[in-house]
Amino acid sequence: AKTSMPNLNAVMKKILTIIGPTSCGKTALSVDLAKNLNGEVVGLDSRQIYKGMPIGTAQPSIEEMDGVPHHLFGFQNPSEPISAGRYADRVKKTCKEILSREKTPILCGGAGLYFRALTKGIFEGSVSNIPMRDRLEQAYEDDPVILYERLKAIDPEYAEIVHLNNKKRLVRALEIFEATGVAPSEHFHRQKNQDLDALPVFSVFLKLGRSILIERIEKRTKEMLANAWIEEVKNLLSQQAESGLKFPALNSIGYRQIQAHLLGEMTYKEMEEDIVIRTRQFARRQVQWFRKEHIDLIVELDYLDRTKISKIITELYQSVS
Repeated sequence: AKTSMPNLNAVMKKILTIIGPTSCGKTALSVDLAKNLNGEVVGLDSRQIYKGMPIGTAQPSIEEMDGVPHHLFGFQNPSEPISAGRYADRVKKTCKEILSREKTPILCGGAGLYFRALTKGIFEGSVSNIPMRDRLEQAYEDDPVILYERLKAIDPEYAEIVHLNNKKRLVRALEIFEATGVAPSEHFHRQKNQDLDALPVFSVFLKLGRSILIERIEKRTKEMLANAWIEEVKNLLSQQAESGLKFPALNSIGYRQIQAHLLGEMTYKEMEEDIVIRTRQFARRQVQWFRKEHIDLIVELDYLDRTKISKIITELYQSVS
C-alpha cells in the first residue's frame, strides 16, 4: 500500500531552521535539538552538498552526527552545481518524508539563497541577459512594431497590457521569453503564486560576537588544514583530470587558495591567512544577507551555554508548533 506524504502547507507545524554564519556552531546545536525533538537534520548549505569535499566544507562527521540521521550532505557530484530552486525542492521532499515517519525535520545551514528559495520561492526563469537586452533594445529603436507583433504572437494576454510605446516592458517581456522559453504572463503568474509553495519555517539565527567568530574561523581553518584538507584537494584535482569535467565546486573558499599553494603561487602561511580573510568576509556577507530575511528568533551565543540554548529553543519551538 502506498503511504501518502503530508502536504507541508497543510501541516501546521513549522520546520525548525537553524541558520547563521560559518563557524558559529550550527551543526552541534542542531544535533542537540534533534535529540530533544526526535528529529533528523537536513542540510541547508551550498557547499556541503558535494561528494569528496567533507573537510573543506565542514560536513558533519560521524562523531558530530552522534547517531542523529543527517540528509542532503555529500550527495552531489562536484562537477554538477545545483540551483537554489532545485535544492529547495529536494529539501521539501526530504522534510515531507521525515514528517511521514512522525519525526521532526531540522534544517541547518548558512546558505542565504537556499533559505530564500525555501521560504519565498525562486522562479528559475527569473533571469537577466544583458547582451540579449541590448540587442532587443536596438531592435526596438529600429522598429518597435515588429517587436510588438512578436510579443502578440508569443503571448497575446500580456501584449494586451503592454503599450507599444513602453520600451522597457516590451523589451523585458521578450527577454524573458528568449531566455527561458516561458511566456511573460506565465512567468509573472508563477512569481505571484510561488509563496503558495513556500516552506513554513520557525527560523532561529545564531549570532556571535565578531571577535569570537573570527577566533573560531581561525581555529577551524588550522584544524581543517591539519586534517588533510590539502590531500582532499589533490584527490579532487586528480578526479577532475580523470573525468575531463570541470568541478565548479573547486572555486569555493579554501579550495582556490590550496590550489594556488600547490602551484607554488602561495606559501603555506599566505594560503592559511588568505583562507581566514576570505572566510571572515563570507561570514560578514552571510550576516548581512540574513538581516533582510524574516527571522523568528535571534540567539546571542556569547551569553548562553550550548545546553541552555538547546533547552530554550526546544521549549520555544514546541510552544509555536
